[in-house]
Amino acid sequence: MLPSHNVCSIPSSFQLTGIPGLESLHMWLSIPFGAMYLVAVVGNVTILAMVKVEHSLHQPMYFFLCMLAVIDLVLSTSTMPKLLGIFWFGAGDIGLDACLAQMFLIHCFATVESGIFLAMAFDRYVAICNPLRHTTVLTHNVVGHLGLAALLRGVLYIGPLPLMICLRLPLYKARVISHSYCEHMVVVTLACGDSRVNTVYGLNIGFLVLILDSMAIAASYVMIFRAVMGLATPEARLKTLGTCGSHICAILIFYVPIAISSLIHRFGHQVPPPIHTLLANFYLLIPPILNPIVYAVRTKQIRERLLQILKTETKIK
Repeated sequence: MLPSHNVCSIPSSFQLTGIPGLESLHMWLSIPFGAMYLVAVVGNVTILAMVKVEHSLHQPMYFFLCMLAVIDLVLSTSTMPKLLGIFWFGAGDIGLDACLAQMFLIHCFATVESGIFLAMAFDRYVAICNPLRHTTVLTHNVVGHLGLAALLRGVLYIGPLPLMICLRLPLYKARVISHSYCEHMVVVTLACGDSRVNTVYGLNIGFLVLILDSMAIAASYVMIFRAVMGLATPEARLKTLGTCGSHICAILIFYVPIAISSLIHRFGHQVPPPIHTLLANFYLLIPPILNPIVYAVRTKQIRERLLQILKTETKIK
C-alpha cells in the first residue's frame, strides 16, 4: 500500500512507472527498446571479440574502445532489463538498495565513459602531434592506468550520491518514482528532508564532468588541428584527420544527448514528462548502439575482420 503524500516514511522499496503518461503503450514500446538493447549487446560484445582475436588491434585506441564497450554494456544492462520487465510484466517494484545501486552504476559509469573519451583524446594528441613517442608514451601499462584513473574518478565523484541519500534523506513522502530508472534528481525530489546539499552536489558534479572534460577534449583537438594544418599536402591532412573521425563521432554521440537531456531537465519545464523520460533512456542507449557501428564502419581492421568472418560463415553454409 502506498503511503499518503503528506506522511513521511522509510520505504523498503520504490515503484518505477516506466514511461509516465505512456503506460498504455508499454507493450508496443518494448519492441523498439528490446531491439535497441539487443543491438547494443551484440555490437559491443562483437567489438570486444574483434579486439581480442585481431592482434593488429592491440593498440591504445582499441584498448580504450574495449573499455567503452564494457562501460556501454554496464550502462545499458543496468537499466534496460528492468525497463523491459516493467513493459512486459508491470514489474516496477525495486528495493531501496537496488535503486541506489542502479543510481550509482548509471551516474558512475557515465562519468567513467567521459573520462575514457578524455583519455582517447590524449591518445590522438600524442599519435598526431608526437608520433615518434606514441608507442613509448601510451604503453599497455599507461593505458591500463588511465582506464583505472577514469574508474576511480567515477567512483569518487558519484559514490557520495547514494551515501548522502542513505545518511541524510531516510524519509520519503512517496514511493512512486515517475521514471523508468532511479535517476538521482527524481529520487531526491521524493525525500522529506532538506535535499539542497544533494541537489547542489549532483548538479555541480554533472556540470564539472561535462564542462571540464569537454573543454579538455576541445583543447586537445585544437592542438591536433594546428599540427595537421602544418602538414605539407591536403592528402596528408585528410588522412591524419581521418584517424580522429571515429573518436569525434563517438564524442558527439555521447555528449550531445546528455547535453540536450540535461538542458531539458533543468529548463524545459513545459516539456511533457514522457519526453523527459524517453530522452533520459535514449542517452543511455544511443552511445551503446552507435559506438560499435561507428568504429566498425570507420576502422579498416575491424571492418575487414567482420567481412572475413561473414564470408567464412557463408561458405560453411
